[in-house]
Amino acid sequence: MNKLFLAALLTGALATSAYAADYAIMAPAAPGGGWDQTARTMQEALQTEGISGNVQVTNVPGAGGTIGLAQFANQYAGNPDALIVGGYVMVGAVLTNQSPVSLANVTPIARLTGESDIIVVPANSPLQTMADLVTMLKADPGAVSWAGGSAGGVDHIAAGLVAKAVGVDPTLVNYIAYSGGGEALAAVLGGQVTVGISGAGEFAAQIEAGDLRALAVTGAEPLGDIPTLKDSGVDVVVENWRMVAAAPGITDEQKAAINADIEKMVTSASWTTALETKGWVDMYLAGAEFDAQLAKDIEATSAILKDVGLVQ
Repeated sequence: MNKLFLAALLTGALATSAYAADYAIMAPAAPGGGWDQTARTMQEALQTEGISGNVQVTNVPGAGGTIGLAQFANQYAGNPDALIVGGYVMVGAVLTNQSPVSLANVTPIARLTGESDIIVVPANSPLQTMADLVTMLKADPGAVSWAGGSAGGVDHIAAGLVAKAVGVDPTLVNYIAYSGGGEALAAVLGGQVTVGISGAGEFAAQIEAGDLRALAVTGAEPLGDIPTLKDSGVDVVVENWRMVAAAPGITDEQKAAINADIEKMVTSASWTTALETKGWVDMYLAGAEFDAQLAKDIEATSAILKDVGLVQ
């Protein structure tokens, strides 16, 4: 009787532990930024919803995610339990860093979220509006230092497009790249730079606390009472997006299983709540549709980077 009871317990335990993979997610950036937030939000949702029993997150910062991307592609080939987050920033960084490893060397799974960038200044800055910033930028582009994410990413692209839209040579933009949102935030709060540009969620707490003043958002829609660049007279619209990819060399069956888990995650209550809390836009796209869109985005990003002088 006892043996039968123990056998039943063991069978139940094995069935429970087999319901999903124990994922390891790489955030190819320092803690505090958008990719780190995405990875840790995935970790929480996958575990809370019972999709995965154990999810670990590691950070490998540097070069717009290309250092982590190269490490991931080389070390986790064929491993169906390994995931990496990335997105628009990584697409640009691969091009600007002339990285030998690109998203073609991993297995794209899905686009997850979108987010507008936001342009901020310290609360004690003399710049009150986007018009004030434009005036300063036109007078002396080099005197305006921008703190943002990695070179060639959406923050850098947005700064270059703003300069071009107001008649300033985008190659003169004084852009200072940081490997994580936390570092860029510290630079802005410490008055080490003129202006900060990053995902809206990364500056939200400091804006609400009154430590930062928001001048504009880069997306198509205003964020509360924060106007868009277009509403501020700067004809630019650009938005970030983030994705998840799996290791290279996995089977079609393994890819399908990962896709199924990610689909469960993005349709879960935990994920929906996280999007609302962080101000992220649901941009879920998977399968062949995502593969096609990713190819278009890579082509378009290459053209933009050439246009603003970041890629030859």
